[in-house]
Amino acid sequence: MTRPRRDVDRVWQTIVGLVMDTRGDWRRKVAEATGLPFTRFRALRRIAPGPITLRELAESLGTDAPAATVAVNDLERRGLVTRYEHPDDRRAKLVSLTAEGRATLRAGKAVADHAPEALTALSADDVATLVRVFDAAGRRRGG
Repeated sequence: MTRPRRDVDRVWQTIVGLVMDTRGDWRRKVAEATGLPFTRFRALRRIAPGPITLRELAESLGTDAPAATVAVNDLERRGLVTRYEHPDDRRAKLVSLTAEGRATLRAGKAVADHAPEALTALSADDVATLVRVFDAAGRRRGG
């Protein structure tokens, strides 16, 4: 049986609302733990997997190249990243974490990210249903 689009959209809006309404506290705690504005921590997370160009960083952050450059300049001043020429494209710059950047990233990731009260108050059966539903959704997207 196919669900009406309005039901699916209503579920989606509930999920988005829960996330948007409850992330502020966690973001503040991450900022306190790292000494960085959350936007800079977010950039560190994108840089962490390995060297990334400024253009790739901008795309992954959903911003433009000048904004990514400002973020990298700040992170570089703090000793959290290093920037260097791309070996295959002299016009491009690569950015990677320093040891201090990795330590700062670990501090931010150590901040507990618990589910909001609206979810923890659900019954065990409801949570089991959500696990089943979101596992199925994850498989559909390939994750």
